[in-house]
Amino acid sequence: MQEPLLGAEGPDYDTFPEKSSPSPGERTRVGAPQNKRVFLATFAAVLGNFSFGYALVYTSPVIPALELSLDPDLRLTKTQASWFGSVFTLGAAAGGLSAMVLNDLLGRKLSIMFSAVPSAAGYALMAGAHGFWMLLLGRTMTGFAGGLTAACIPVYVSEIAPPGVRGALGATPQLMAVFGSLSLYALGLLLPWRWLAVAGEGPVLVMTLLLSFMPNSPRFLLSRGRDSEALRALAWLRGADTDIRWEFSQIQDNVQRQSTRVSWAEARSPHVYRPIVIALLMRFLQQLTGITPILVYLQPIFESTAVLLPPKDDAAIVGAVRLFSVLIAALTMDLAGRKVLLFVSGYAMGWGPITWLLMSEILPLQARGVASGLCVLVSWLTAFALTKSFLLVVNAFGLQVPFFFFAAICLVNLLFTGCCVPETKGRSLEQIESFFRTGRRSFLH
Repeated sequence: MQEPLLGAEGPDYDTFPEKSSPSPGERTRVGAPQNKRVFLATFAAVLGNFSFGYALVYTSPVIPALELSLDPDLRLTKTQASWFGSVFTLGAAAGGLSAMVLNDLLGRKLSIMFSAVPSAAGYALMAGAHGFWMLLLGRTMTGFAGGLTAACIPVYVSEIAPPGVRGALGATPQLMAVFGSLSLYALGLLLPWRWLAVAGEGPVLVMTLLLSFMPNSPRFLLSRGRDSEALRALAWLRGADTDIRWEFSQIQDNVQRQSTRVSWAEARSPHVYRPIVIALLMRFLQQLTGITPILVYLQPIFESTAVLLPPKDDAAIVGAVRLFSVLIAALTMDLAGRKVLLFVSGYAMGWGPITWLLMSEILPLQARGVASGLCVLVSWLTAFALTKSFLLVVNAFGLQVPFFFFAAICLVNLLFTGCCVPETKGRSLEQIESFFRTGRRSFLH
């Protein structure tokens, strides 16, 4: 029988008892970043989320413009508008599916860099579109890139971040996605729709350039037997003056325990399927709150209501409020904890950033690449169903019907959080995995 990975119960237990536990000073050095390079690596990666957020809401100002287009080849009907808005999510689902392979085949960093190819091509197609098919293809390709980065970036960031700031850094993907959306709304006040697509190319190119100088995830490198490269990557991320021996040993032990791919027999083990099921349900329920159709059709939604400001201005205000809320979440989730924010905050402070972070934290390393891609696949297939049907439901029954449904889902989310979601604040990824393996409730205190 396998020995439990957790040692004696209590606040000072060691996840791996066969190794000597670090001193309080060493814990501080491991838990708190002494080197700003980890922030640079995170920034380089989450530029992909900026592009994702920008591309997601691209249709918000563009659909109203194309519905009034003088070019008959580009003028959108209601049905075409629903496809133009929703096909992004099909591309994102395909990107999540590809991430199930690429995340472990190429690694997290190279997979993120690879997403630049469909992203740049998609923006180019939409910028030069002279027919509806080019708009759909460009939208699908940017969606594919978004789905790929949505699966890879949270995993990369969680694997390079020290436990003490993993919550703050783990919120940056959502923060940058919201900032990307706000940038699109703001530029939509100034630029025509073709130039909005041209502007989307910039962050993609900067991301690719910066990431080429960043290291791979040490956990991924260790899983490929590249131990010396992993040690150099961890030393680069933590700084030359930081004692990384205990952290490296902890990561190494965990990777060695899971050096093979998860089998179907192992997948039936509770310590494997429980975190995967929790992550899948979080992604499914997050989309059922209606966030994707609301963002995709934000300006048309405001046009159908009796608001005082122009719909473009209202959309920009919503983007600014979302950015402010996610920033608060990034600054507080390592202090207040993940579950508290899920309970007491709205989408932008809770179910937006925290579900992505928790997904990357709780998935077992042995199946993290495949499982994260599966989570994104489920998320965006759900988003497609909602986004494709949203305008049809609104036209048939009115705007209030889908919003009543979204409100009911939010109540379900509260029950799910209380019953199923563990608190991961301040814990290493190895400790989180040990909790699911042993079921020790002391982990949560």
